Amino acid sequence: MAPLLDEPMADTREMYMAHTALRREFRLLPALIRSVAPGDTRRAEVVGAHAALVCRVLHTHHEGEDLLLWPKLVERAGEQAEAIVPTMEQQHHAIDALHTEVTGLIAGWRSTGRDGERLADAFERLLTVLIEHMALEEKEILPLAAQHVTAAEWHQLGEHGMAHTPKKDLPLVFGMAMYEGDPEVVKAVLATAPLPVRLIVPTLGRRRYAAHARSVHGTASPARVGS
Repeated sequence: MAPLLDEPMADTREMYMAHTALRREFRLLPALIRSVAPGDTRRAEVVGAHAALVCRVLHTHHEGEDLLLWPKLVERAGEQAEAIVPTMEQQHHAIDALHTEVTGLIAGWRSTGRDGERLADAFERLLTVLIEHMALEEKEILPLAAQHVTAAEWHQLGEHGMAHTPKKDLPLVFGMAMYEGDPEVVKAVLATAPLPVRLIVPTLGRRRYAAHARSVHGTASPARVGS
């Protein structure tokens, strides 16, 4: 069923915020991995845990689109969706294959600190496909979503992400997204949350990401996208 004309439609700005965080963290990973001395298992565990986290975030993000976004666009956006959604699905399959490869390599590297170059190379290949995919999604998909997906339906994507992220990781993941996020977009994302969440999560998220970034990147202010 098509959305009612008087329903508020999706505010897709939060997707740009999520994409910016993914671009940043995946771009920084190859150099991070290469900076770990062979056999330094303590440092490999820190960087490897971070790599595993951002991979989980990516997988959950794409899973939500597969389940909740593509079907609605195909149902409602006609030829426009037919022209782009199959490409999105193909790109997701390619990303999934590379995701499986890197997650398989991460486990061994975390425990041994060996073969980091192979892992870094795999992340570079994943990054290439991911950057292309997100750029195309922003150009073609998000305008369609703003026209054909209601705000309530769009909110389900965020709910899916939260439901499939361990509670202990939620403040860190939100802080990771907030790091380069527009404060107005952050406010809009939290608009439907209970008041205590709206008051606590922004501060807690910033603190968690700053501490995490110091441990992983060596600074609370890692290089931003485009810097």
